[in-house]
Amino acid sequence: MTSTSSTSAHSALTFYGWDDDWADAFAPYAAEGLLPGRVVRVDRGQCDVVTADGLVRTDTAFVTPNDPLRVVCTGDWVAVDPEGGTPRYARTCLPRRTAFVRSTSSKRSEGQILAANVDHAIVAVSLAAELDLARIERFLALAWESGAQPLVVLTKADLVPDPVTLAYLVQDVETAAPGVPVLSVSAEQGEGLDVLAAVVSGGTAVLLGQSGAGKSTLANALLGEDVMGVQAIRDVDGKGRHTTTTRNLLALPGGGVLIDTPGLRGVGLWDAGTGVDQVFAEIAGLAEECRFHDCAHESEPGCAVLAAIDSGALPERRLESYRKLMRENQRIVAKTDARMRAEIRKEWKRRGAIGKAAMEAKRGGLR
Repeated sequence: MTSTSSTSAHSALTFYGWDDDWADAFAPYAAEGLLPGRVVRVDRGQCDVVTADGLVRTDTAFVTPNDPLRVVCTGDWVAVDPEGGTPRYARTCLPRRTAFVRSTSSKRSEGQILAANVDHAIVAVSLAAELDLARIERFLALAWESGAQPLVVLTKADLVPDPVTLAYLVQDVETAAPGVPVLSVSAEQGEGLDVLAAVVSGGTAVLLGQSGAGKSTLANALLGEDVMGVQAIRDVDGKGRHTTTTRNLLALPGGGVLIDTPGLRGVGLWDAGTGVDQVFAEIAGLAEECRFHDCAHESEPGCAVLAAIDSGALPERRLESYRKLMRENQRIVAKTDARMRAEIRKEWKRRGAIGKAAMEAKRGGLR
């Protein structure tokens, strides 16, 4: 690729997130005459890639390794053939800056990548149903682990007309999401959309949430047109059918791009220990004050976390949610990491010995 064509590619793809760092990473492939492009949709072994030449249908045969976490996905930057038949071939993927990964099932040890090279992870939560704070914490753990900046968007705010009630709901979510902006929006009435559009205009955002969370309606509002299909929500449970069946990367009129995803029934953790710590930052902070550095916050003396529970400074629900996510994450990691399995077994034995000693001491005191 000549310097002129390279400059042309740079300017044509800037709208989709192309920058000097991507250009530097792509330089070896440019020397081979390949074209840079961003994957906007993946479907059955082929993908749509936006390039300086326009949208190109591309075969993924060369970018489909055995590792499911390395297969090409929406948001990836790839090197494609400059010309040829239809489809062309994607020859390689550039190294990802960020990646949103979940476990395909809590009972299996397989990861699934949902989106790549994301700057903002928008967790959409519908106010048409009762808030599930534990589910929000789960989404946020994966968002933090991905390397993106999370944002919680409470959709359908028009269904909560009382401003005081709405303020309390926002406050509840803020408590479950330390360090994460929480925004209430109404796509129907246009409330909060200007703030959200300003946040996502500076990069790539992925839209996540359960089916019925209003993701497609929100995407249409940000896009300014009905691009994503929207179906009616069932009155019986507030849920909708999956209106989005693939992950699509869409250019926003105010700048930036949006990746819309299908509704996620299950959100299993995938090696998200750092993300869990980030979601429960107050527990991590309290843990530093515990008497024992390996305190499990269960019954140990001098536990600052349990003291915070007793004083009311820390809601017990938060600690239970933290424990659940940490246990789940350990199980997933242990299935794929032999060393971690050994460490967990060692920890179980240590705790068993402590429990046995405590029981013997208790029996001795009763004599």
